[in-house]
Formats: sequence, C-alpha cells, structure tokens
Amino acid sequence: MFKTAYAYGLRRREDRMLDLVDFGPNPHAPIFGDFGVCYVRWGKAMKGSPPKRRSVLTVGPRDGIGGMDWIVDILDQWVTEVRPGFAQAAVSPAFWPSERSPRIGFSQINTRFATYRDALGLDPGLDFHSFRRSYVTHLIEDGWDPRFVQEQVGHEHASTTSIYTCVSSVFRTRTLRQAMESTLNAALATGRKNR
Repeated sequence: MFKTAYAYGLRRREDRMLDLVDFGPNPHAPIFGDFGVCYVRWGKAMKGSPPKRRSVLTVGPRDGIGGMDWIVDILDQWVTEVRPGFAQAAVSPAFWPSERSPRIGFSQINTRFATYRDALGLDPGLDFHSFRRSYVTHLIEDGWDPRFVQEQVGHEHASTTSIYTCVSSVFRTRTLRQAMESTLNAALATGRKNR
C-alpha cells in the first residue's frame, strides 16, 4: 500500500479507496501490462463537490533515470499471491482488504505507517503525505515536464505542485551546472563566429 502511494503520488484516502478495477493497461505503454494506469476515483474534492477523478500513468525511467516501473511486479504479486489470502478478498472489490473488513481502515494505515517509520528511525515528522511529496520531487528531478507532474497528482494549479517540490542539493547543482555550460557554450560559439 505504501509503495503504491509513492509510485503513483496518491493521497491516503485515494490509496485506501482503490478497487481492483482501478488499474488497467496503458495502450501507449503495453510493457506495464495490467498496471499501466491507476484510475483515481476518490480524489480530493472541492468543497461541496464530488470526489475528483484522474488517471495516473505508471512512470518508467526517463532517459535511463528514475522511474516507478518497479511497482508493476509488486502490484501483480499482491493481486495474484497475497490478496487472495484475505478472507474478505472473495467478497470485496477493495484493492486493500483487511483481515476483518472489506477495506483497510484509516487507523490501521496510520498505525502501520508510524510503526514502520519509527522502526526505521525516520523523522517523526514524516507522514503518509510524504510519499506524495517525494513522488512530485522525484519526477521533477528525473526531468519530467512540470505540467505532466501536475496532471499526475491532480493539482489544478502549478503553484500547488511547486510547493510539493523539495529538490535535493545535487539536483540544484546539476541544474546550475547545465545552465552555466549552456551559457558558456553559447558565448564561445558566438565568439568563434565573430573572429
């Protein structure tokens, strides 16, 4: 569940409310099989509106960098090997059933997350939403177009997506170096033409 939240940039409720039918193939990326698209039907709603829907594409490496394509094997294993072991799986459409109810509850998610976070010695300030912020940051660092990232996470405004982005110092240094090299190369090319 946590890996899915990170691999698709999902909010806690969006992840919890996934059903088996909410994954499907992407005809433009058949390599991902039945997990090319995650259909979010329970997105964050505007006040007084129904939940927003969006399609989140499974993201592979970009120019050999990053990617979330590892999630395909994990989801396939969950659906074919793990989920059938839950008694509720036979009667529930939920992607994440629990042992006693058709769908895992928020308190179970919160407790399990805190247990893992604390056992790993991670900052107590980390929460479920940190997966979403990391997803946005990693897509931006991997070179995905900011508009694509905005659509993936279902933000109406680019400014909201930019708040989520916490790029690393390595990314900032690399970006600055590329800009300086580009400027220097352009200046040198202009200098050669003027000789």
